[in-house]
Amino acid sequence: MANSKATAPGALCADWAREQSESFSKDRTNRVARNAVTADGIMAAARDISKMRTYHDTYGISRPKTGDVTNQRQSGRCWMFATFNVVRAKTMRLLDVDSFEFSQSFGMFYDKLEKTNSFFENVIETADEPIEGREVSTILDNGIEDGGYVPFALNIIQKYGLVPKDAMPETACSKNSAEMNQQLDRLARKGALALRRAHADGATDDELRALKSSLMADAHRLLSVCLGEPPTTFDLKVKVGKDAKVDPAKLSAVEPQEPTADDKGEKGEKSDKDEKSLILRDEGITPLEFVERYVGVDPTDWVDLISCPLPEYPYGHAYHLRRVDSIVGGQPLRSLNCEMDVLEDAAIRSLRAGVPVAMACDVMKEFPRHIDDYKYVLATDTMDFDSLFGCELEMGREDLVRIRETYLSHEMTFQGVELGADGRPVAWRIENSWGKDAGKDGYLIMSADWFRTYGGNVTVRREFVDEATLELWDTVPSEDVEPWSSIACSLAPKD
Repeated sequence: MANSKATAPGALCADWAREQSESFSKDRTNRVARNAVTADGIMAAARDISKMRTYHDTYGISRPKTGDVTNQRQSGRCWMFATFNVVRAKTMRLLDVDSFEFSQSFGMFYDKLEKTNSFFENVIETADEPIEGREVSTILDNGIEDGGYVPFALNIIQKYGLVPKDAMPETACSKNSAEMNQQLDRLARKGALALRRAHADGATDDELRALKSSLMADAHRLLSVCLGEPPTTFDLKVKVGKDAKVDPAKLSAVEPQEPTADDKGEKGEKSDKDEKSLILRDEGITPLEFVERYVGVDPTDWVDLISCPLPEYPYGHAYHLRRVDSIVGGQPLRSLNCEMDVLEDAAIRSLRAGVPVAMACDVMKEFPRHIDDYKYVLATDTMDFDSLFGCELEMGREDLVRIRETYLSHEMTFQGVELGADGRPVAWRIENSWGKDAGKDGYLIMSADWFRTYGGNVTVRREFVDEATLELWDTVPSEDVEPWSSIACSLAPKD
């Protein structure tokens, strides 16, 4: 078929594209950039080594005991891992141990179960809306995803409690959730269709919820097959330190043994290894009793702060994301919009008190995670994309948020901060949940400027929030925003 010479308005001209290719090849800078990127990738070619090496993992404020680095594997549970990494700090102090890990599989079970229930409630509430309308489409598109927010995890702790990791270990489906999610989404969407059809046929609310109850039983069975049944009671048996602040009646000493040659010092004295030879045994406790005795965290005692620069969403206002809450009847997903300094100051106060901070950011921006050296640096001045591509790509935070070029995609934990002479942050010490082999022994260095550009969310205890901000949190009513609104990109992460 002969090509028509007529050109549709707005169509790209083939001759123009050929001319651009010829012009590109004549430019030496273009050739160097092309050769570098095609051989090593964009990040390796764009990195500025002279800037990279200026970042050091030294922090004037840093928690000495942070626990072993955790690993969410191939799942979107960053928000749960970050929350549990924050909460475990108090447990470690209570037990006088260097590390402790809660069962993320236990949390995942109840998160999925509650999300499925919330999904069906949203389906029932929108049963009169067109199935191709934006609201119903968003509900169906999201399904029962892994992603979530720190308040989701706090709700789980408040309603179901926690258990140690060995009481409900990881499974193939918690480590890699894709297969489980496919089947759970199928169950949920099929159930949504059944609920909508029943409503169209005149079913009452009681009849719809009876149908939902049957669907929820199927969801519970599916999750039990994939994750195992969550324990209703368990025996806590753990080695603790000599300064553990627990019921002495539940402590027993490990029988001392004669030191071996490896345990002796140069003078043959006995090693101090036995100084922490105590075992805590608390049998038949429930997950909620475990939280009360060994976690000591009030899930209602936290404030969620964001910094969204869009003028149509003013600072000092609280926002609630509709159709996203995971637990019906739980604490709603509510965030107070503040200047970035407010977030930073609250995080600094918390770290000074030895309490880690859950934070959210757009982790993949300007992050050379697969480059062998400096794969742990998050900074805005280390990747020179503009020079590499010969065009200006830099944008300010307001434009980045408005155009949806950045959103809070990942939750991690502040464990330290370096302050400048003016008292403002220079760099943050970040605990990630990608295992100890990621980053630098599981940690990242995040420049303050990077967080101000691609971050903007912290969840902190009330005591670390300034009085004026806390009064706003307590008194300002929440304003509902749609999950597709611009501010949704700044509310919290969805890993």
